[in-house]
Amino acid sequence: MGRTYFAEEAIGQYLSDLSTKLKPYVTGLLIGQCSPQRDYVIRAIRTPPKEEQKDDTVSPSKLASIDEEWITTHASQVSRMLPGGLLVLGVFIIATPELSKDSQNALRKLIFSVEKSLTKRRLWKPAEEEVSDRAALQICSATKKVVCRTYDVQDPKSSAKPADWKYQSALSASWLALDCTVNVNIHIPLLATSPNHDLEKNTKNGLNRWSKQIEGSVFLINGQVKDDDTELLEGQKKLRGNTQSSTQFSDIKVLTQLSQGSSHRSTATVQVCSGSINLRGAVKCRAYIHNNKPKVKEAIQALKRDIINTLSDRCEILFEDLIINEGPHKKSFEREYHVLPQRLFVPMAGSSVMLSDYKFGDEAAGEIQERFVEMLDQSVQAEDIHIAEEVNT
Repeated sequence: MGRTYFAEEAIGQYLSDLSTKLKPYVTGLLIGQCSPQRDYVIRAIRTPPKEEQKDDTVSPSKLASIDEEWITTHASQVSRMLPGGLLVLGVFIIATPELSKDSQNALRKLIFSVEKSLTKRRLWKPAEEEVSDRAALQICSATKKVVCRTYDVQDPKSSAKPADWKYQSALSASWLALDCTVNVNIHIPLLATSPNHDLEKNTKNGLNRWSKQIEGSVFLINGQVKDDDTELLEGQKKLRGNTQSSTQFSDIKVLTQLSQGSSHRSTATVQVCSGSINLRGAVKCRAYIHNNKPKVKEAIQALKRDIINTLSDRCEILFEDLIINEGPHKKSFEREYHVLPQRLFVPMAGSSVMLSDYKFGDEAAGEIQERFVEMLDQSVQAEDIHIAEEVNT
């Protein structure tokens, strides 16, 4: 029995529009959420054209010209803009009938290279029982015939399995949002023995240790510790009439000092250090979970991943920015302060779900709007950009 993908109806229109505009093929990403029974797709996003392709005279004619690295980079950028609970669920291709027989091989390659790139950046490990199937959606631009298959990304030899692709209206409205603020105070020693003070590497190692602390933290939902297998909405039924309170869990506390297992006793080590990195501040975290009988553990897992991702993504963005502005060889040992980029949220067209992005203090709204058009193929009004955090220097 294959998987079933429920896709928001607007995606059908989006894919249909793409098929009439772009010849002979167009690729893109599918965004949504996996659950044990079924998967939900809330966005399809075309691969942004490269500079040279923006001129309509240049048109790639063969699938061999698919730029795997470009698509993979796009997937990495998009994954930074997804709040907890949402991920890149698969890849689509819309191609002319002549190219259709090669499309499946192209999709298979893309799925594995996208997943490899996303896994490399993650600081968390997938759970044992987690869904590892990713979708390959193939659409014929002439007949509009849709073929959906899945590949198990944990198995490099995985062969295609058939899957159902179904459109559903109002899918984007049925999501629960979980919000929390996490106070971060991470001290990362720079060992005297570590060569050249590789800040990026040291920061990643420090974040790795911190992410294990987050994984082991206790989460209070509305002031209570709830059992993993309890339904998240238990006790919420009476709020059904009031849509806002039935879809928002804003009172979530993260107790990082309480670890769930007593086996994690740490042993003290003495190390010679020549400096340290300190990460401090309050970060806003958000996760979404489909309201089809979600369990507490699914909701908390989505939130934990958002907490870990939002900090590691910001550090990554900061280092990229420093390399662009200061060059990779700057080695300075005096005290320096850098403000990590602020998180912002933008509503997704026609949905209760908000997408995320990051801005440096000097970035204008126009730059953020351009990024949403390029990365997510979505135009955003300046007044819809909600800055989630204060910058306190």
